[in-house]
Amino acid sequence: MHPLVSQSPPRDFLPPQEEARAFGKARNRILRTLLRQTFARSRFRVTLIVVLTSLLWGVMFWMFADGFWFLKTTITQPDTHALAVGGVFSAFFFALMLMLVFSSGIILYGSLFRSREIAFLLTIPARTGRVFLHKFQEAIVLSSWGFVLLGSPILLAYGVVSVAPWYYYAMLVPFIVSFVYIPVSIGAIICLFVVRRFPDNRTGVLAGGFLLLAVGGIWTVWELMTGPSNDLLTLSWIQEILGRLRFTDQRLLPSWWLSAGLLDAAAGAWAESILFFTLMISNALFFRQLALWRAGKTYRAAYSGLYGKTVRRKRFRPMRFDRLLYRLLSPLGPAMRLIIVKDVRIFRRDPLQWSQFLIFTGFLVVYFILVPYFTYGVSSTSWVNMVSFLNLAVVGLLLSTFTTRFVYPMISLEGRRFWVLGMLGVSRRTILWSKFFFAAGGAIVPCTLLVLISDLKLEVSWLIVVSHQLTCVVLCLGLAGIAVGFGAWLPNFRADSPSRIAAGFGGTLTLVVSTLYILIVVLLTALPTHFFTAADLTNFGWDIDTQTGLRWWLGFWLAAGAAASLVLSAVATLAPLWIGFRTFQHTEF
Repeated sequence: MHPLVSQSPPRDFLPPQEEARAFGKARNRILRTLLRQTFARSRFRVTLIVVLTSLLWGVMFWMFADGFWFLKTTITQPDTHALAVGGVFSAFFFALMLMLVFSSGIILYGSLFRSREIAFLLTIPARTGRVFLHKFQEAIVLSSWGFVLLGSPILLAYGVVSVAPWYYYAMLVPFIVSFVYIPVSIGAIICLFVVRRFPDNRTGVLAGGFLLLAVGGIWTVWELMTGPSNDLLTLSWIQEILGRLRFTDQRLLPSWWLSAGLLDAAAGAWAESILFFTLMISNALFFRQLALWRAGKTYRAAYSGLYGKTVRRKRFRPMRFDRLLYRLLSPLGPAMRLIIVKDVRIFRRDPLQWSQFLIFTGFLVVYFILVPYFTYGVSSTSWVNMVSFLNLAVVGLLLSTFTTRFVYPMISLEGRRFWVLGMLGVSRRTILWSKFFFAAGGAIVPCTLLVLISDLKLEVSWLIVVSHQLTCVVLCLGLAGIAVGFGAWLPNFRADSPSRIAAGFGGTLTLVVSTLYILIVVLLTALPTHFFTAADLTNFGWDIDTQTGLRWWLGFWLAAGAAASLVLSAVATLAPLWIGFRTFQHTEF
């Protein structure tokens, strides 16, 4: 008998172990190549981002450590202090869990159904579950890198202040990784279910999602509408605040397991901490396996249902909003106006972009509505001023996240379609300026409005209101210039996903520089205004001349801080744009 006839029929798939090894080798090879190219060509950039990231991490660690020391010295009763810290941790991890569910679902929708790579992976002889797991692991990294950078300072600061034992620090990473798996798995299951069941009814799905968010927001506002009636930082005030955050302290929530496990480890109860860690690991594996089983059953059918439907060709008619926007931008010139309208239309048609914008903006609006109901007393003017400036910093940090996530990748995404713009005869400088005006104009209106609502609800002085509006405009212009300039200076034309572009080297550098810029600008305007409005010089027994002289120096400091913020804004706006202009002018497409 011929040898070929006696052979067994070929297998359709590799064995699971070899298939996993093949995907792992491909991922490791891509990672090694990227690292080798980065360190060979961009050593200065790597050094710069490491230095800036370390500086940002150090500043946040110092702030959190100072806050925990404040709680430790203010709340002297051990039981009350433990309840206060536990409430803070539970609320923090609960909010993080909700955001991870939404963000991971959106990221997985983009990587599982919108990525060009997935069309190739679904045609090779690989199991559907393995393809899903490949993208699922990428979503784990993309969803958790921000938490590692911004969440590690608070955890390490609490360990240092509470003099935690060594195993508290050893268990931080395993606890965090196992915790991240649970919300990302839940987000993956929701993403697969929505795409499989409602491929043609995106409007209904979005309406249902926003209805759920509205119901949750109304319920939260109803629970917290009546603010604490006790004095600030008293025992009754703390108990009332913890009572209002009790909905995050549920025993069935993974966020509570994480909080309780870390607090037990910090307190020296290592046996209880190990029990919570075992519970977290088992649930992480369960939800991961549940998401993998769901993907094996429905992923290919969902993908085929999404792209296999018949699309009716619609007659193009410009929307009234586009025509109105085109008229409002008349001072910019026709070419720049058309590019801005095109960018607005792309943003409006992409659910991955505007859904994230609405979700985080909704959370911020609810927070600003609820801030005044946590009353601080009429005499604590300095505390109200500090809260108002913290609100301004929150708006700036949120804006930096959006500019890094949406504005920075715009130049990279234009690279594949740049031949269209080149045939139109539009100069590259006009393209970059249009991106800048799109980012700055889209940020100034909502940010200034949110800050104005916060200041009016807190009933701060008009000097602070004007200072906040000026600072907000300065932040919007500077962050837009940094994102657009760095996007032209450090583009990534290989990746087609905005999330992957933003998570790369240039996106991380943009986020770090934007955060440092926000901190400097807020400090330049917050400290002088705070001392100028909150200082009560009559309580020190000084004479009129001394009071007048000190008042003059405080006013000079206020004016100097405002002038310095304007100069810094001009530098942060124009310098990155100038660097981006030079690089973009000589870029080959």
